[in-house]
This record gives sequence, structure tokens and C-alpha cells, in this order.
Amino acid sequence: MGVAEQNLVGHAAGLALSGLVPFASSFAMFLSGRAWEVVRNSVVYPFLNVKLVASHGGVTVGEDGASHQCIEDFAIMRAIPEMTVICPSDYNECKQVIHAIADYKGPVYVRVGRPNVPVIERENYKFRIGKAEVMREGEDILIIANGVLVHEAMKAAEELSKEGINATLLNMATIKPIDKETILKYAKKCGAAVTCEEHNVIGGLGSAVSEFLSEEYPIRVLKVGMKDQFGKSGTWKELLDYFGLRSTTIVETAKKAIALKK
Repeated sequence: MGVAEQNLVGHAAGLALSGLVPFASSFAMFLSGRAWEVVRNSVVYPFLNVKLVASHGGVTVGEDGASHQCIEDFAIMRAIPEMTVICPSDYNECKQVIHAIADYKGPVYVRVGRPNVPVIERENYKFRIGKAEVMREGEDILIIANGVLVHEAMKAAEELSKEGINATLLNMATIKPIDKETILKYAKKCGAAVTCEEHNVIGGLGSAVSEFLSEEYPIRVLKVGMKDQFGKSGTWKELLDYFGLRSTTIVETAKKAIALKK
């Protein structure tokens, strides 16, 4: 299709109307940005079976800089009624996500990144749309992460455990529909939460968690993510350090959340 994301999505809609299951892929910045109106009106409004796979999401695009670093796509896409939004944590989960959305009847937006990220060792893990993965259980703080920050959250939870702080860690790959049942269960158990995402803190995973808990079980929710700022040019590892998207920030934020609940 060339550099023509609106046409790409329009063609995908036509293929879906013909009974096929099209997967349309482009950079997250352009698939969620430039093509948004076509996604909304030609795909989601008629509830067509189109799968949007957005690559190069977040600041880990790296040297391409702010113009290509999409940190708004969760917010943009989850605001569309009936849209499903997913961000897998690693290669193995991504494979399962693709199979799951192929079987699901309806529009889906999946965000994946650019760099190679660590593969998380799991036993008998089965991805399900709308269900969180409970990676560890504790009673002191609830940590909810997705995408590349799941690995950072795992390191943070391990570091906290060395200091006698036991965290529950949820991999919330599905941002919409979010797993309200699991969030509520561990919010009641832990009494405070930290969300972690490679996205603006406005409108993404942290907002989705806060929106739900503010109505169902109000607790302190602190957010690790992009603090309402654009990205910069640099290697993806440099950018994670620069913007505080690391385990050290998660540890500090978790301790702050725990202190605030007392």
C-alpha cells in the first residue's frame, strides 16, 4: 500500500466485508494517528473483523525521534467504542496474541515495539483477551504493567522483595477491555497500586486502572510512564533511562505509594 495508512485501513475494511480476516500493519504513529478517522468510521463503527498491528510503538523507536515515537496510541484507540486494545510483553506473548485476535470476531489494535526485548520465562501461560497474567502475588503493593515495562516491573518486584516489600505483579496486556475482576481483587489486597507503561500517563493503562478503581474501590494509584512530554532522539535504552522507564523508578514509585496509603 505504500506510505498511505488511510488507504491501508480502507482496503482492510473492504477485505473484511468480503469475508476475509485482514491484518493491517504500519507504524503506531501513523496507524493510530493519520488513519484514526478511517479506523473509527470504516472499521470499528461497523464492527468489522479487522486487525490493526501497530509497530514501532513508544519511545523505543529510538533514533527516529519524537515525530515517530507514538506515546498516545492507547488513549487514542481505547477511546473508540467497542475497540479492543492490546500490548504484549515479549515475543512469546505476541505470538499468542496474534493467534487469539485471529480467532476473535471484531476490530483489534495491537501495539508492538521495535527493539528485541527479553523473553520472559513462563510455564503453561495462555494469553486470553481481557485477562491479566498474575506474575507474582504479594500484599504490600500492586504493580500493573504492560509491554516492554513488564520486564522492568519484574526486576522492580524482585528488588522490593529483597527489602521485605511483597508486590503483586500483573501483566495487563489487554488495556481494553481491562480485567476489572483481577484489578479489584488485588487492589483490595494491597491497598495501593503503581501502573507502568511506555505511553503518556494521560489516557493509557494508568488512566484505565484509575478510572475503574475511582468508582469501584478508590485507592492511591501512581503512574510510571511518559509525563505528558514528547520523546527525544537516542538509543532505546538511553531513552528508557532518560524518561525513567526503568525498574529503579518503579521501586521508588512503589515505596511512595506504600507510604501514602498509611
